[in-house]
Order: sequence, then C-alpha cells, then structure tokens
Amino acid sequence: MLDLSAARQPPHPHAGDWLQTLSPAARFILQGGAAARAAASEAFGLPLSEQACRASAQGRRAALWLGPDEHLLIGAAADTRVIAAGLEAALAGVAHSLVDVSHRQIALEVSGPHASAILNSGCPLDLELTAFPPGMCTRTLLGKADIVLWRRGAAEFHLEVWRSFSDYVVASLQEAAQDFVVST
Repeated sequence: MLDLSAARQPPHPHAGDWLQTLSPAARFILQGGAAARAAASEAFGLPLSEQACRASAQGRRAALWLGPDEHLLIGAAADTRVIAAGLEAALAGVAHSLVDVSHRQIALEVSGPHASAILNSGCPLDLELTAFPPGMCTRTLLGKADIVLWRRGAAEFHLEVWRSFSDYVVASLQEAAQDFVVST
C-alpha cells in the first residue's frame, strides 16, 4: 500500500507564539478492560490512568483517558511501528481493540496567558484551573469540531483534532484570539 503520509500537510497557523502545530506523532486508540490496560501500560512504558479524564506523560509518550475502557496513546512518529509491535505482542490473547489513528489527526498547542479564554470562545468547558487542572483531558467540542483537549500546564493546552477539521479549528482559534493577541 502506498504511504501518503509525507504528502499530508498539517495546517501552518501564522498566529504567533500562542498557537503551534505540533510534530506528527504515533497515535493509537486502545479499548479494553483491566487486563488490557495492565498489559498495555507495561508495553508502552507508561501507566494508563484509571482515574477519569486524566493523562499520564513521560518524555514523548502520553496516555489520555477517554472513557472507562478507552485510552489515546501518543508517542514519537518515528516509533510508530515499534509501539505497535510492542503493544500487539503484549496484548496477544487479551481481549482488546487497538487502532492506529496516527494519520487521522493532528495536534495543536494553545498556550499563553489568554489560552483559556481563547479556547472558551468555542469550547463549553469550564477551563478555570480549579475545574480543569493540569493533567486533565477529555473529549469535547470546539465550535462544531470534536477535539480531545488536554491541559499540560497552567497556560498550556494540547488539542488533538481530526485532520479534516484542522483548518476550521485553526481559523476559529485565530478569530477568537483577535481580542487578546496581536498576530505577526
């Protein structure tokens, strides 16, 4: 099968330091019970959160809780095959579903003192630090687009966006930011 990943281009926002397109990454959706989570944690080298809406991260790997039996696993793009092989070996004989969604979505970072306000222009969540602290993640909406939102720091958010909605999400964020930042 022809690999067209090099031909795909993520959006290149020209919005300044507050909005960045992150490097391509390996992404897997893992669904499974406790045995699958334990095996995947060992193989992935990172504990999968048992606490709702929490992420764990170490180095270039992250595991985001998306549901009681569903996690988004993120790693370096160069490690996609190694991650897949390790997970498949560890999960052999364990009931699970593992799907490579690396090419389906891109990652954006929204950061800075107005990050929460910019995101709240189209996201219905309460993004105050006390309600949505660092390490919290969830599926939500930004305007009409489904996203996964992960707060990595007090003023730093990681967004996982389906590639087909990325231009829309970037344009929405840029429009919302007009009240807060000066574009360069």
